[in-house]
Amino acid sequence: MTSLYPIPLTLNDGTQTDFGRFKGNVVMVVNVASQCGLTPQYGGLETLYGKFRDRGFEILGVPCNQFAGQEPGTDSEIAEFCERNFGVSFPLTAKANVRGKDQHPLYSELTKFRTGVLPGLVKWNFEKFLVNRTGEVVARFAPTVEPDSAEVLDAIEAALAEFDVPKNASADSIA
Repeated sequence: MTSLYPIPLTLNDGTQTDFGRFKGNVVMVVNVASQCGLTPQYGGLETLYGKFRDRGFEILGVPCNQFAGQEPGTDSEIAEFCERNFGVSFPLTAKANVRGKDQHPLYSELTKFRTGVLPGLVKWNFEKFLVNRTGEVVARFAPTVEPDSAEVLDAIEAALAEFDVPKNASADSIA
């Protein structure tokens, strides 16, 4: 797997950046949708973000309309929906494809990480990839695995513990 850090990202508000903005943090990357049966997971993701953010945990939501057209809104409509309904404060990218010929480069790399039940292709909305502080994908969770499940919490705790950053310390010191 090549480094995730130089991969360009366009955030929901149009800001141009790259995945390197997360260097030194544990990051959960999730393809999200506003009109899916799994949409309530936004609430669980926001709870995770609040719980672990001070320890160097980030979430990156990637809105995607590839699964049954369940994310038809514009970037601004998506941001407003997430804030209004779930209080989402973690960053969202601009809408992107997570599979197919126009697959976002981030997902081209993330999907190289496979588990027994999760092949390369993203199966549905709310599939989760956990990236450790050095940019390595260390876990992948099926869409139906809730953000507050024991397996997700254990994986986050393990990734954070690898190079635990005390509150208010610089995550750059471990990278």
